[in-house]
Amino acid sequence: MVESKKRADARRNEQSLLDAAAAAFVEDGVHVPVRDIAARAGVGVGTIYRHFPTRADLVVAVYRHQVEACAEAGPRLLRESPTPYAALASWIDLFVDFLVTKHGLAEALQSDDAAFQSLHAWFLDRLVPVGDELVEAAGSRIGAFELMYAVGNLCIGADKDPRYDVRRVVGTLLEGLRPRYATP
Repeated sequence: MVESKKRADARRNEQSLLDAAAAAFVEDGVHVPVRDIAARAGVGVGTIYRHFPTRADLVVAVYRHQVEACAEAGPRLLRESPTPYAALASWIDLFVDFLVTKHGLAEALQSDDAAFQSLHAWFLDRLVPVGDELVEAAGSRIGAFELMYAVGNLCIGADKDPRYDVRRVVGTLLEGLRPRYATP
C-alpha cells in the first residue's frame, strides 16, 4: 500500500513539475532556473532531477505532455461539441495555445541536442491523425497537415508585435472552413 502511494505521489509530483515548467517556459523561456520551476511546483530541486536528469529531458517531457494533451482533446471535443466544426475550431484554439506558449521550445528543439532529434516527427505522427479525424468530421476542404502548417505559420512571431492578433487571424482562416448550410 505504501508503494502504490509513492507511485501516486511521484505521478502527482511529475504532473506538477510539467505544469510548473510549462508555465515557467512561457514566462521566462526554457533557460529559466531549475530552482524557479521547483518553487512553482512546490517541490525541491532534487525532485526535478530525480524525474528529469537534464534540462533537455525536462524540455522534451513538457513538449510531449503538451502534445499529448492536444491529441487527447480531439476525440473528447468531437463527442462534446455541438457540431464537428465547433470541435475543430476548439481543437485549433488548443493547437494555437500550444504553438504560441511553447516560448523558447522551438529554439531548444532546433539545437544539436540528440534528445530533440525525433520530436518533430513524433509531433506530426501524434497530431495529424487527430486533426484528420476532426477536419473530416467537419467536412473541411483542407487536410489536417495543411491546416496545422498554415496555423503554425500564422503563429510565428505572435509575441513580437502587440498589433498582431494571432487568434483573430486564425479565426479568419477557420471561417473559411465553416460549413455553408443551405437556408430554405
